[in-house]
Parts: sequence; structure tokens; C-alpha cells
Amino acid sequence: MKLSFSARKISAVMAAVSLGCTACSRNVAPPKANADAAVATPVVAGVLPVLGPAPTWALKDVHGQTISSEQFKGKIVVVDFWATWCGPCRTEIPGYVDLQRKYGKEGLVIVGVSLDQAGPQVVEEFVKKFGVNYQMVMGDDAMVAAFGGMDAIPTTFLIDRAGQIRDRKMGAEPTDIYEKKVTALLN
Repeated sequence: MKLSFSARKISAVMAAVSLGCTACSRNVAPPKANADAAVATPVVAGVLPVLGPAPTWALKDVHGQTISSEQFKGKIVVVDFWATWCGPCRTEIPGYVDLQRKYGKEGLVIVGVSLDQAGPQVVEEFVKKFGVNYQMVMGDDAMVAAFGGMDAIPTTFLIDRAGQIRDRKMGAEPTDIYEKKVTALLN
């Protein structure tokens, strides 16, 4: 039986809630348990390994303006794939708001890549309601593919000033732990 996107979303959210997961599945299959769901790079002595070059991209924000990776050259960039219906995604957003507020002047840029299929108006309402202070764009399959695909959200990439991916995490992570990764690149 093939499920519609809405049924798949509901199924994924229910599976995530019942398993207490830190990520929402983008597929019909339930997400992995907590220990396997978070795929992240540990900070070893303040150094994050280079995982490869970040892809270039251009997407529309919630107001229809084109935003591109070229605008963020020389910055530390967090690219967070998420959706308004994803509980673990929503849990991380206040931490990203705090990080943007604390480190924006030092060159941190957070870009939320919404995978909501309901359209930008849903995301814009969410941004206003929750006081999101960072850039929000509407993602698509090409953007997901450019970053190597993903099985669950949130999936988040940390990119250094030279355009190299230094961390890829799948699932929610406490802000204090993620902040250590960010500050390792800011210093």
C-alpha cells in the first residue's frame, strides 16, 4: 500500500514519538532508536575533521527572495534541514536562535532549510510565532541530493569559512554540545 505524503508524515511523526527518537523519518519506515539516530562528529581537542566541500545552492526564502550559498562566503554556516511538523526539529530551534544571537556578529550564519510541502506561508507563520532570527529557505529534492541525501530530519551541516563541511549530524543534539562545535570554528 502506498501512503500519501500526509499519511507518511503522520506515520513518521507517530513513530518518532512512540520511539522517543531524536529525528523524524522522511520515509514510511520508522526511524532508528536514539543511539543510532544521532550521527555527529565529536569535537576532539577543539578540532573538527574536514568532511568535504559544501555544495553550492540557491533557494527561495519564505518571501520569495533568492538566497544562495555564495552570500555566506567567509562565514561559519549552519545548514539545518527541518520541517514544522517534526518534533525534534522544533526542539532545536530555540538553541539555534540563541546561537545566532550570540555569534552572528562573529560570522555565524544559520540557514534553516524547510522541507515542508505545505508551502512557505506555513513556515513564515512558524518563524513569526517562534521568533526565529535566522535565514529560512524552502528546500527541495535537489538541495537534499546536493548534501548527499538524508533519511531523517533534522539533519544539520556545519560549514567552515573555507566552505568545507566540518560536521554532519542527524537528529537533535543539545545546544551546549553543538555550541562547542560552532565555537571551535569561530576561534
